[in-house]
Amino acid sequence: MKLSILLPTISTSFIVISAIFVAFGWYHIVKRNRRTHEKLMLWGAAFALAFFLIYASRTIFVGNTSFGGPEELKLAYHLFLFFHITLATLAGVFGIVTLLHAFKQRWFKHKRIGRITAIMWLLTAPTGVVVYILLYVLYPGGETKPMIDAIFGL
Repeated sequence: MKLSILLPTISTSFIVISAIFVAFGWYHIVKRNRRTHEKLMLWGAAFALAFFLIYASRTIFVGNTSFGGPEELKLAYHLFLFFHITLATLAGVFGIVTLLHAFKQRWFKHKRIGRITAIMWLLTAPTGVVVYILLYVLYPGGETKPMIDAIFGL
């Protein structure tokens, strides 16, 4: 398997695993299993961080894949991608804030923002899977230039 598809497969898997941990973590806090909730949410955050590190590294050193589908789907794909990226970015920021509230034991703020964060994350994962399927399964795009090469004019 080429690196250009291996890394997206791993990173997409990590974001799905992260969402599964978040879903189970949410379930356990509703059931008042605080310790289990904490562990699951930390595992969810760890997999989200692993996703981000792989995604950022791939973007810098390998590059991003352009949409290889039909021209008539290109606008819809890019609008969907914009929605996914916006949602993922907001969910990531909210996730950090939610974790900080928990670490500082600000339970009221943690609970209030945590619900919103979990919902955003549980929407981000499936939209990420759809982007993956469109780019690597249904309409494989061409190779692109790594960002590092573009920056340094290589």
